[in-house]
Parts: sequence; C-alpha cells; structure tokens
Amino acid sequence: MTTSQTDICPLNTLEFVSYLSDNGLVPDQFQGKVGVYAIFDAYQILQYIGYSRDIYLSLKQHLVRQPQSCHWLKVQTIDRPSRTVLEGIRDAWITENNSLPTGNGDAADGWNQPIDVKGMMTAEEQASFANAINESAQVKVLKQVARRVESSVLELLKTRGVQEDIRFNPKLKESGLLDLK
Repeated sequence: MTTSQTDICPLNTLEFVSYLSDNGLVPDQFQGKVGVYAIFDAYQILQYIGYSRDIYLSLKQHLVRQPQSCHWLKVQTIDRPSRTVLEGIRDAWITENNSLPTGNGDAADGWNQPIDVKGMMTAEEQASFANAINESAQVKVLKQVARRVESSVLELLKTRGVQEDIRFNPKLKESGLLDLK
C-alpha cells in the first residue's frame, strides 16, 4: 500500500503477501519502491522489520541470508525517500508488535550483513587457513569455503522453490563474505 509521507498504516491492517510467487520469484511489484516491510516465517510470526529505497532488492538479500524465515511479508510504500518517515513507520510497527522482532534484535547481523563464511569453516579448512604460507593462500582457502557455503545456500533456496537469479559478488568471496551482486 502506498501512502503519503505522514500516514502510517497499522501493520495488522495490511494484507499478507507471499514472499515467493507460484513461479518461485520475489514479488516484482516492489522493484524500485521505497518503503517499510515486515517479514514473517511460515507460521506468520514476525521475524524482521526493515526499510529500503528498493524493497525488491532488500527482499532478495534477506531471502539469501535467512531463507528459512522468509515466507510472508507486509509492505507499506511511500512516495519519496525520507529516513525519518521510514524509521517512524518501522518504529510504529515494532511498538504495535509489543516486542522487538528477533531480526531487529540480537539476530540483526544475520539479516543485515553479508554472510561471513569464516565461522562456517570445517576443521580441515581452519587448519588450511592457519597453515597458509601467505595471504594469497589464505584468500584461496576463503574463496573455497565461500563457494562451498554458496552451494549450500543455493541448494536450500532450491528446496524452497526459489527461481530468482541469485548471483553473489565474486570480489567479496576473497574476504570470506557472501552478498548479492
């Protein structure tokens, strides 16, 4: 729902939208739209509230970072970008929820930051990284770990029926990070 700069639609009045269409795609009606969105799990329990200048791109990022938690959403778009207005809507929805969603609290990094594969290294990969003879060898290990984690993320998305074109930024893999390009 699009509103003027000052109207705040209560979260409970907005319709649930499926995170993925029948074709396995994120709803493209939010492409290039500015607004606030609430993400819900399969049981329609609120997981995260965010705002963005391009809701569609943000939804794709969240799907990659938290695929098990992204099943439903509610969205309020606004006409012109205004951080003050966006934060006001987000804060009103959090207040309406009577508790901070997990994705806005302790688990915020998992929703907002690139996937850091360093913490997902196997014992063998950790040993290879620690015993690398130089920085170039460490980068090689990080890229291998990033490719392994990327493969598992893509497989998980496939089991969810995701048909989106998911491409990770290859430069970030050298740092052990996965984020969409």
